[in-house]
Amino acid sequence: MLQEINSKAPIGIFDSGYGGLTILSEIRRTLPQYDYIYLGDNARAPYGTRSFEIVYRFTLEAVQYLFNQGCQLVILACNTASAKALRSIQQNDLPHIDPNRRVLGVIRPTVEILDTVTHNGHIGLLGTPGTINSESYTAEVAKLYPQYTIHGQACPLWVPLIENNEINSEGTDFFVKKYIDQLLAQSPLIDTVILGCTHYPLLYNLIHKHLPSHINILSQGNLVANSLKDYLYRHPEIEQKCARNGRCTFLTTESSKKFTETATLFLQDTITAQQIELG
Repeated sequence: MLQEINSKAPIGIFDSGYGGLTILSEIRRTLPQYDYIYLGDNARAPYGTRSFEIVYRFTLEAVQYLFNQGCQLVILACNTASAKALRSIQQNDLPHIDPNRRVLGVIRPTVEILDTVTHNGHIGLLGTPGTINSESYTAEVAKLYPQYTIHGQACPLWVPLIENNEINSEGTDFFVKKYIDQLLAQSPLIDTVILGCTHYPLLYNLIHKHLPSHINILSQGNLVANSLKDYLYRHPEIEQKCARNGRCTFLTTESSKKFTETATLFLQDTITAQQIELG
């Protein structure tokens, strides 16, 4: 049963796995006063190699679950979900579920600031196969900056390496360099690189090591956090429905023990999670 529309509730943060914790961390740093529910669909992760139809269905199930917890606003802290499900949910589902609720993604806040960092409009994008193949960044950039060019490079092994705590291994260093070299081979003009997966900030030092020093690196956490702050300022009708107790609840479709252990890699803090079921 949905909670009453005027009751105050947490802001929902959804990701297919753990990467969205990097977004949550920056959001809580920027907006610590609000309550949050983080939901990770870890049992069905990764989403990056799944079809549009499956990602859309899984994401909608998660959004509906968070709505059932009272959330008036849900952030898809996942590039794959933002690429493959956000538009359909916004246009086709929200009008029927509740036109007063909102679902936002991470792609547009990232694209919006490109004009402040690039000098020549040649943008590199590192992401999962799902994000790259969706061409969602290309489409979003075309709307705002049609003169820019996106050079996408899929990095299918980065997420498994991160989640298996192999960040500091020689194998991870090899595959970070490999994918970056493949990206740079596409164009010598690239001057800005988007980390188009919420896991990738954990590889920031390695990525920085293997990229030429003149290339700007865009990590999404602070961009999404600042965009959310601006959104709540511009939409007081949504902001007034957000609970303000500084609390955060963690939900997972995987073992709560496993989630708690892995979440420590992303948050550098010990949390307690609750296991739930979707679908």
